[in-house]
Amino acid sequence: MRTGGRWLAVLIPGLVLYFIPVLGLNPVQAHLLAIFVATIVALVAQPVPMGVSVLIALTLLDFTGTLAPGKIFSGFSNVTVWLIFTAFLFARAVTGTGFGARVGYLFVSRFGRSSLSLGYSVAASDLVLAPFVPSDTARGGGIVFPIARSIATEFGSEPGPTAGRMGTFLMLSSFHTTYTASAMFLTSMAANPLIADFARRIGHVELTWVRWFSGSVVPGFLSLAIVPWVIHKFFPPEIRDMAPARELARRELERMGPMRRPEKSLLVVIVGVMAGWVTSPWHSIPNTFVALAGVCALLLLRVLTWEELLGEKRAWDALVWFAAMLMMSDQLNETGVIKIFSARLFSHLAGWPWILSLVVLVAAYNYIHYGFASMTAQVTALYPGFLAAALAAGVPPLLAALPLGYFSSLNAAMTHYGTGSAPVFFAGGYVKQAAWWRIGLVISLVNMAIWMGVGMWWWKLIGLW
Repeated sequence: MRTGGRWLAVLIPGLVLYFIPVLGLNPVQAHLLAIFVATIVALVAQPVPMGVSVLIALTLLDFTGTLAPGKIFSGFSNVTVWLIFTAFLFARAVTGTGFGARVGYLFVSRFGRSSLSLGYSVAASDLVLAPFVPSDTARGGGIVFPIARSIATEFGSEPGPTAGRMGTFLMLSSFHTTYTASAMFLTSMAANPLIADFARRIGHVELTWVRWFSGSVVPGFLSLAIVPWVIHKFFPPEIRDMAPARELARRELERMGPMRRPEKSLLVVIVGVMAGWVTSPWHSIPNTFVALAGVCALLLLRVLTWEELLGEKRAWDALVWFAAMLMMSDQLNETGVIKIFSARLFSHLAGWPWILSLVVLVAAYNYIHYGFASMTAQVTALYPGFLAAALAAGVPPLLAALPLGYFSSLNAAMTHYGTGSAPVFFAGGYVKQAAWWRIGLVISLVNMAIWMGVGMWWWKLIGLW
């Protein structure tokens, strides 16, 4: 789509909602909704960078008198935004020190005994890094993909006729386990803390790091075990001898040499931060400030320099547009827009058993992602409304909040554009688009069965409902 067409896609719904209020909204509600919807479309269509879109939105909120200046900038005082900011800084340290690549090659060298176990090894390295690298683009595209690509090349598997030797399986397995890892931890996907904030404000429940992981641990590990096996059945690698992969990993580890001081310091800080998150119910220090303490330690130990912090563009970009989008979502909730929309759009669920309502809402939320190119954009636009609808249907608050949160990452399965890492893996050229979409649909059904089947049993067992 050309730039002019992208701007039309942004302006038309915004202007219609601004001047033609729907569902009986008052002027403030209508204007806020119009600017919010236009901003969401801009995040997807991207006629300009995301940060530019939200700055325009902030300015319009003031120029139109929709919100007071104090409300407009309130998002920057939200601790959730700063947790996301610090997580990007940890990602920079993990990749910059080489620690991420070391973890990946270590798993391959130790456990890559068969083609399937090779897929599990790559998945395990992603899982280990996930709590501290909140971007599947940075983790999957920046760490896991280069490792998988190098292994495929070592087997003589290149895009085209030789893709089936190893590359197709490795690319699909690596991609599908990347977003599974994103679903498992509060800090493994940028929008997860945003989800926790919505759950607190709308559902009045606290999604702590431990609570999030306790709900995801069983279905998450089942997905990590079953999904590579399913992909292996659909795309079995032609090569059986895994010695070249282990040899490549050993060569890379030898080239890296022993762990250097920055890597050791980073490991100590990571363990300390993890301990702080796990023990938060006892010391009551918010996760954000535990993470900030870790960043301070990285700066003092010179694992991360102040210049590198200032140069981490993704962190500053996320700080700006997350704060703005969080503020607008909060205001939509406070002004009653979300309640009005969820009541009207999901009124047909009235009288249904709440378990059936939850399954339908989660499935709808999952497959709506065919229309989104960003997990974060969908969370910002739809999570509050779907959560409110689940609560109105009688779903227990924790059980309403968590499955929708998990499927905010799991919904990346279907397409080659649904999350930032997808275009990276797809652009490798090992999987044709039709095959990508077919296996994506299969994996989405597998995840629905695991998370809404075994997951429901597990959530009952641990007392979520």
